[in-house]
Amino acid sequence: MPHNPPNPHHSPDTRAFDLLVVGDVNPDIVVGPLDAPLAFGQREQLVDSGLLTLGGSAAIMACGAARLGLKVAFAGRVGDDEAGRFVVAALAARGVDTGAVRIDPALSTPLTVVVTRGDGDRTILTAPGTLAATRADDVPDALLGDCRHVHAASYFLMPHLARALPGLFRTAHDRGATTSLDTNDDPAGTWDKDGSQGLGALLAVTDILLPNAREARALAGLPADTPLDTVAGQLAARGPLVVVKDGADGALAHNGRSAVRTPGIPARPLDTVGAGDSFDAGFVAAVLAGHSTADALELAAVCGALSTRAYGGTPAQPTWDEAHEAHRTHGAPAADAARTTTHRNGATLA
Repeated sequence: MPHNPPNPHHSPDTRAFDLLVVGDVNPDIVVGPLDAPLAFGQREQLVDSGLLTLGGSAAIMACGAARLGLKVAFAGRVGDDEAGRFVVAALAARGVDTGAVRIDPALSTPLTVVVTRGDGDRTILTAPGTLAATRADDVPDALLGDCRHVHAASYFLMPHLARALPGLFRTAHDRGATTSLDTNDDPAGTWDKDGSQGLGALLAVTDILLPNAREARALAGLPADTPLDTVAGQLAARGPLVVVKDGADGALAHNGRSAVRTPGIPARPLDTVGAGDSFDAGFVAAVLAGHSTADALELAAVCGALSTRAYGGTPAQPTWDEAHEAHRTHGAPAADAARTTTHRNGATLA
């Protein structure tokens, strides 16, 4: 990466926000590590740590981007309850504009319990609450014209919003913004392979797709042992620049013609919850700062690794300067690859 990288919030763009994030926000209760199977039968099991913190893929990404210096707005829905007030206050405390967070008078705020294991794996239990009710009109039309980039997350948890996202992304493109998507896991395990939920239409208007390796293979409908270059190439043929998070093995980006990979930086994680969302924030921030795909991939991998230094998704997210210093000290150069991609809407994703 450049020795003197531009800070992403030093942009001459006159729009109010660099980034609008649309999606899920909830409290996370993170407990672990648990090195034995979950025991039922009214058994009590002890773990080393427990934490109540801000959760939701979209919310963690928004906080990571704000920490990196972007002007960030969040659009989503919470309940009129203590959990909702907790997450709205947590977003605001991290510099995210919450003016577009809608309060639902009938449904509860989503709640997630994350049980971690010593090997870095985890299980996630979510009570969806307002997620299923989140819809297009929760995203103020004015915001789509007042931001440089729109990011959506947790596609499969919000069916009403999922059906509306192609239209929202087209509107964002029409108004000069770029777009990105992190689908996250599909609890139903169907992955919209027949396109019935409109994922095909959404990918056609998505500039950057940001799955992890397991999600990428599932989205492509390919076996678990399929090489990531092949997986990412097939997804990229559907429209977006595909950026695949591969855990300790780094990350891969494919523009439909060629791929670039980074090994990331060494890390001894305390907690990997939210690392992929911090990676997303780093990649989008770097792209908006004018970095090449290869450089953005390196910065994103660093942001993901640094976020694992503490329990919870947001406490250890790095600043822009911290991420670049960590890369300078520990980083490795990306492999040879294509350096730029021009999307069909004319936006250059360097």
